Amino acid sequence: MAGVPESDLAFSDIFSQKNSRLPDDTVFYAIFPDLTLNSNPTPTSEPSLSSSLQSLHLQILQTLSPFTTDYLWQHESFTLSLSSLPKPSCLCSSHLPHLHGKLRFGDNLDDEWFTVFLLFKISTTFPSLSIRVWDTDGEFLLIEAAFHLPRWLNPENSLNRVFIRQGHIHIVPKDCLSSPNLSDSLRFIINHNEESRASELIQSAVKKRILDYPERAQRNMHQVRVRVPVSVAQVLKHEPCLISLAVEGFYDRDIDSMKYAAKMEKFLPKGREEELVCVAVKMSRAMYAQLVQQAFQAPKNYPMPNRSDKVAYGEAELGLKITCGLEMMYQLRKREGLEGKGRTWEAYKESLERSGYFQGLLPGSKEYQRLMHNAEEYYRNSSLFLRTSEMLSAPVKRIDEILALPHSPDEFSGQEVPPSDDDSWLYNGEDELNSALLERQKEMDLYNSKHKKKQNGQDDTGPSSSSNVDEVGLGDIAKTMQDFVHKVSSYKGAEVPENRNLKEVDLDVDRFIKDMESVMKRQGFEDVGSNVDIEDGSSLDFDLDESEDESDIAEPSEDNEEEKDTFMHSYSDAMNEELKPTSIAKSFVRANEQATKKDEGTSNATEDMDEDFTPVDVDVNLVKSFLDSFSSQQGLPGPASNLLGLMGVQLPHDDKKKGK
Repeated sequence: MAGVPESDLAFSDIFSQKNSRLPDDTVFYAIFPDLTLNSNPTPTSEPSLSSSLQSLHLQILQTLSPFTTDYLWQHESFTLSLSSLPKPSCLCSSHLPHLHGKLRFGDNLDDEWFTVFLLFKISTTFPSLSIRVWDTDGEFLLIEAAFHLPRWLNPENSLNRVFIRQGHIHIVPKDCLSSPNLSDSLRFIINHNEESRASELIQSAVKKRILDYPERAQRNMHQVRVRVPVSVAQVLKHEPCLISLAVEGFYDRDIDSMKYAAKMEKFLPKGREEELVCVAVKMSRAMYAQLVQQAFQAPKNYPMPNRSDKVAYGEAELGLKITCGLEMMYQLRKREGLEGKGRTWEAYKESLERSGYFQGLLPGSKEYQRLMHNAEEYYRNSSLFLRTSEMLSAPVKRIDEILALPHSPDEFSGQEVPPSDDDSWLYNGEDELNSALLERQKEMDLYNSKHKKKQNGQDDTGPSSSSNVDEVGLGDIAKTMQDFVHKVSSYKGAEVPENRNLKEVDLDVDRFIKDMESVMKRQGFEDVGSNVDIEDGSSLDFDLDESEDESDIAEPSEDNEEEKDTFMHSYSDAMNEELKPTSIAKSFVRANEQATKKDEGTSNATEDMDEDFTPVDVDVNLVKSFLDSFSSQQGLPGPASNLLGLMGVQLPHDDKKKGK
């Protein structure tokens, strides 16, 4: 079709580099065999390389089969596919043939970590493979080991650095490859295996999450007794994995899909005359929680038992949600299969909008509708439409095949159904949550203690963090803060005092003062406390002239020094005049304040005059402010204790207040 960009059909691949919006709650993985690095694909070598990848593909799936056969995935199962040859075009690599896949885990994080376990299993079984894994949050393996990472590693420079190889985490060092591409990183970890291997702390932090697999995958399953129509029992008997689609259809329902649940044309053709049978259904704990935690009104034509029988009614209520979810999923997939659209069509339409195909026309206009019609017609005639239609219609066709087989209530009525598993884990998760939080707190405390020890060992000028907090000197607070404000901060924020060999800020003070003086004079302050002629002062335009003699800047004259002092006095007087009506001045502690207070015979006028000329004690005010803020925290975490803790100062708690 004329005007429709054919190349945008590459959006069928979720790994397409052009696809800027990746799906949420999805984990991606790519497997790179060493043989793809040792050879440059040519037209003659492509069949051999493709055959090797296909053989590897089958071997990997066979290795994982014992772990994945009985596992119920939340949304999608673990899959692997071959990258296109000779030029793979995806996020994983633009030139290296490989295997890749994606898995949407949704609300079930166990699916993501079970995937990580499978990837580690692949890396140990096939030692000549390097594996990348990431999700929409980035390198989530590094997030898990955040307290043990080297300081130079951050999300901005972690691309093409983190791999799984031979059952271990490998990180390409920055001093070896500053900005590595994929090929260089893969060659480095192959040739320098020990040098790229991450520390044991990082290894243990990541492997701790997958230590209980595959046993944990089985513990994550939950079996429950439900009462469902015979058609639903027949489908789940032949395809237990369809429970995930049923739960997804129920959990993600909307107004349009609820219309299908109200009619129940597929799974409840007889309405209230349909007989419910009792069966055992296996699902993940996440699926069970999604079903139980939602209230749902039964359709009018659904045969619910009497509420007086609480056990039967509870089983039928859970079966009702499964049946309605299966009905909504079936009808939606059937409609989307006929249209062949779904997410693939949305991605394709977005690509047309970005390429300017709609020419900025308003949606709904005649010309926009004409272009949309042309795009839809082109899409329906493409191979992408056929693949998408087959994928969406696959569950529908399988359900039709199962229900075409003979079935009756007698097949299920005579069976002994085991009782439901204990679901106390759903309501008693507080202990598990607290245990996880305490574990994280231990990691944080250990990291902070190591950081403080390292800081105290490197910074000889800063105060030492003594175990006896009673020995803390208040002078240390002022001294540490002075060290803090004299440090140079970067765009990443301020650094606590530490021996980092930072360079001093290059600031020409004389030039800055002259420029400020010129600006202040232009604002109308030239007549405040100054008898200096404006023409004698420096001009901002003149000061910024590049042709100015450098010797004049390096050796300021006496007139410039006098002007600088005059400006500072004028500026101070103007600021004091503005603050005089307020009570800010009285909130500061001034030098020799205690001696002044003892003199009771001094008049009020004299006191005011003394306040004007008595300098403010900066260090005393700083310490006083810190102590007031720390006291207001009442032993709880707060800004004062956090800031002092970062600088290695620990204040003792006020035991007198606690005793009151």
